[in-house]
Amino acid sequence: MDKTVVIIGAGPAGIMAAISASEKNKDVLLIDKNNVIGKKLSITGGGRCNITNNCSINEMIQRTLNNGKFLYNSLNMFSNIDLINFIETNGCKLKVEDKGKVFPVSNNSRDVIDLLLKILKRNNVDLKTNCEVQELLIYKNKIKGVRLSHNKIIETDAVVVTTGGLSYPHLGSTGDGYKFAKKLGHNIIRPKPSLVPINIKEKWIKDLMGISLKEIKITSKVSNKKKIFTEGDIIFTHYGISGPAALEFSAYINQYDKINNQKIQLDLLPNYTIEELNHIFQNESRKNGNKLIKSILIKFFPKNFCIKLLNILSINQDLKLAELSKKHRNKVISAIKNLTLTTEGFRSIKEATITSGGISTKEIDSKTMESKLIKGLYFAGEIIDIDALTGGYNLQIAFSTGYVAGYNI
Repeated sequence: MDKTVVIIGAGPAGIMAAISASEKNKDVLLIDKNNVIGKKLSITGGGRCNITNNCSINEMIQRTLNNGKFLYNSLNMFSNIDLINFIETNGCKLKVEDKGKVFPVSNNSRDVIDLLLKILKRNNVDLKTNCEVQELLIYKNKIKGVRLSHNKIIETDAVVVTTGGLSYPHLGSTGDGYKFAKKLGHNIIRPKPSLVPINIKEKWIKDLMGISLKEIKITSKVSNKKKIFTEGDIIFTHYGISGPAALEFSAYINQYDKINNQKIQLDLLPNYTIEELNHIFQNESRKNGNKLIKSILIKFFPKNFCIKLLNILSINQDLKLAELSKKHRNKVISAIKNLTLTTEGFRSIKEATITSGGISTKEIDSKTMESKLIKGLYFAGEIIDIDALTGGYNLQIAFSTGYVAGYNI
């Protein structure tokens, strides 16, 4: 059985590689070891599919933390606007939400996957699910075929590896592509978790489990000099913090080796200064001195958080505002503006949204996505050492690099 191209991995990069190759009348085989395509795609954006972001290409590159410049060609050849037009032209209406995130109007990732499946069928792509590649076959540094389970061999002159990273292994990302690439001489930049929840050392964090806060600011100094910060929502867990702001923060501190014992500061009300909060407390004490201290906090935070915070600060929640000492008032305001936590590493890569690291971009031609070591071998998507912030950027990278790989075969 001969094929013009074999694509390993039916995630967004593999699907788009199959579509772009088949549109050039290539005979395409798309293989996935799962029983359906787009398994990881189905859970993005909380199951709503944050397919891309409508920012400019320059902004997208700026929000790519590793090797963003490598993407210039891919993003210009198949941009976010191209992707949006492609999806909508084929029958799935999209909408733009907060911070430029693009979702299907239906809020259902299934609609995007069904659309992609329809295009694959229309383009006569041969799709094999529940199928695993065991080995890439090489002769004189050229691709000659792939070996499947049960020793079945498919001859081909081109293979695109789009097997993803190591995050969400239960959805199929188990690092198979790294093994293929390493065996053929490629350098693998150590895979690390990114966009991942953060473990926190302070034991009292468990008392806040399940509580979420809106629009807070996380700040830290890394390497004792550079200050990094993110803003957004967080949720407290039994082990630490999660939610968009925490995940994005992990992507930044992931760039530095020291992720244990890192002091991070949470500003729970970034739109208020210490002076403004002092004024609010003092004003409220004068006007409503008989009200309890938690009554003023409840105006800003969930009730259960206010009670837990006062408990952590060893301040009686039934204390009246008129009875609140200056020392205790400063203690509360200090906690609101500078709640200091100590990191204890990240959660497992299995819990990460994406994998940072992967095949070195130095060994891939950015114009074609072809390996510089093996002729006819291409890479696309998360398997490459490229990762971006949350907000649709990583999916766009997968679609763009996949498109370029398929187009250039």
